[in-house]
Amino acid sequence: MFDADRLFKERLSRYLKETGRYLRYMFNGHIAVALFFFIAAFAYFYQQWLLTMPESFPSTIMMAIVFGILVSFGSVRTLLQEADLVFLVAAENKMRRYFKKTLLLSYLIGWYPVFLVAALFGPLYFASFPERSGRTYILLVVVLLIFKGWNLLATWWMNNIQDKTIRVIDLLTRLLISTAVFYFLIDGTIILATIFTGLFIGVFLYDLSISRKRSNINWYLLIEKDQNRMQAFYRMANLFTDVPHLRNPVKKRNWLVSLWAHRAPYEQRLTYDYLFRLTFIRSGDYLSMYIRLIIVGSLFIYFVPIVWLKLLFAVLFLYMSLFQMMTIYRHHRVNIWLDIYPISEENRKQALLRLIIKLGLLQTVIFTIVTLFLQNYFLTGIMFIVGVIFSYGFVYFYMKEKLVS
Repeated sequence: MFDADRLFKERLSRYLKETGRYLRYMFNGHIAVALFFFIAAFAYFYQQWLLTMPESFPSTIMMAIVFGILVSFGSVRTLLQEADLVFLVAAENKMRRYFKKTLLLSYLIGWYPVFLVAALFGPLYFASFPERSGRTYILLVVVLLIFKGWNLLATWWMNNIQDKTIRVIDLLTRLLISTAVFYFLIDGTIILATIFTGLFIGVFLYDLSISRKRSNINWYLLIEKDQNRMQAFYRMANLFTDVPHLRNPVKKRNWLVSLWAHRAPYEQRLTYDYLFRLTFIRSGDYLSMYIRLIIVGSLFIYFVPIVWLKLLFAVLFLYMSLFQMMTIYRHHRVNIWLDIYPISEENRKQALLRLIIKLGLLQTVIFTIVTLFLQNYFLTGIMFIVGVIFSYGFVYFYMKEKLVS
């Protein structure tokens, strides 16, 4: 006999076990140290910036936009699997209790980013409106939680709609109205906030009426969303450990392949040089992650006022980039054809070391160019020297010993 409660408990237990196992690898000692520096530095400079924040700073608009995005985006974690298309579709009329539990689970999980963003914007809110009490901000957080629940329900109802265009239009409409509600609420214009809340309720009830006309569950969409969410989590976890469930997307990027990968000399001993260059450019999130870390690191180097902190952040972002590139070595571990390559394992290791040292030197050059805009030529020279020394030291004294098949 089908038991929805039992199914939910089994799926939730499996989900928590799966994510918990990879989270232990993701938040290891290295990442904990990096997060500590990020949080400490951000808290310090955030506090200093609030003391000198200009009166013209659009804090109301910024908070409203972030709050609107926060409550509008998000979907239900149904914990469904591909096999459910065969084994659970027949029990669709008995799944109502199961989906109610997944809705509640998704809503409670959504509380975490709400409280995190609310804590982040708290100091900005009170710096912008010093005359307001803490009770006012607590009320704003309560409204955030209410709108988060409403948007989650509306998203769930719209999942029954096959037409993607209608779902996107509905999402954008709710996003704009939610943003307007929070703007007027933060600004203190309660009447307009109430009017836009009424408009949102109208859209909310409209979504409900559409959903009731299409009572069948859109299994394909729900499973696709859950798989995409888990694959995004696996891609992040794969930066720290092997993830056998990961489906690595491959992107052509022909112009970049011809610009760099094809420039590898046509020699047997450089076979892995060519393969690892292709892997970095086309496979997984290596290239995008590398670019993101360079951009964020450059922003820290440019805007942080203290010289030694600029150097510290440069080394920190270099470390994060190079450390996470180590997974390229194991990227092709399931490809049996590599075992017949007439190339030694040491040659393979050296190929990756050569790739990563080039990436480290490129990132060092970019960070050095950023410091040139500060017109501090002494810092520019030190930045280049520190980056080169760290890149070579990390690759040849740390990474060389860590690489395993």
